[in-house]
Amino acid sequence: MGLTYPQISPILVQIGPVAIRWYALAYLVGILIGWWLLKRICKKYDFSLSKNQLEDLVFYITLGIILGGRLGYVLFYGESLFHNWFEVFEIWKGGMSFHGGAIGVIVALFCFAKRYGFAFFKLSDIVVLVVPIGLFLGRLANFVNDELWGRVTDVPWAVRFPSGGFLPRHPSQLYEAFFEGIFLFCLLNGLWCVRWVRTHTGFVSGVFALFYGICRISMEQFREPDAHMGFFFEYFTMGQLLSIPFIVIGIWAMFYAWRKKQTVL
Repeated sequence: MGLTYPQISPILVQIGPVAIRWYALAYLVGILIGWWLLKRICKKYDFSLSKNQLEDLVFYITLGIILGGRLGYVLFYGESLFHNWFEVFEIWKGGMSFHGGAIGVIVALFCFAKRYGFAFFKLSDIVVLVVPIGLFLGRLANFVNDELWGRVTDVPWAVRFPSGGFLPRHPSQLYEAFFEGIFLFCLLNGLWCVRWVRTHTGFVSGVFALFYGICRISMEQFREPDAHMGFFFEYFTMGQLLSIPFIVIGIWAMFYAWRKKQTVL
């Protein structure tokens, strides 16, 4: 029972010792598409970011994603952090955390906002519109890498992953790709078309945080917890625990935006 996992190599192209992996390509393509969409958003809504400032913003965000994502993975999911602090810098070993990357991007946005004199939420509102693109591509890369698969199930669309013991499992990577990627992208960009949302800075950022937390907690019900971590309090996964603050912050940001005066846009 269960669909056979398609034989997809995690390496797209390899020339000698140099290999281009689908996972790395997902990050690169996500950043490039996000950059392109940010330019269109800034132009369409007359957002006061110059070409050079937008390029700097993308650079800040990229650093936040890579450094925050890697540090977050080691802190939240690493097995030997306190024995080897250099593990943080061993990027070639793989392993990235969305929650760590999100914290990294928040820090990057704060630094950029302070340097160029922008309101933090004014920046975060346009950035969250493109974040689901990276989430979608990243989850597809997880599927290609035969990792982060789901729990054993008997549903007709179960997939027998080689590294999962060829047992029929939920393709939880694809579930997350849909809800964290496609669903969130449509929700956020649909809301952005409403003038009230655009003129109440912070609201769409709050919606992103709230619904990402809800989607992640819900989808983790189908995902196999990390073998070296298991469940916390006999039920929760690390991903679920880390997503709870997102829901709280999201509700606060939406309430904050609703209470404050609208901005000119």
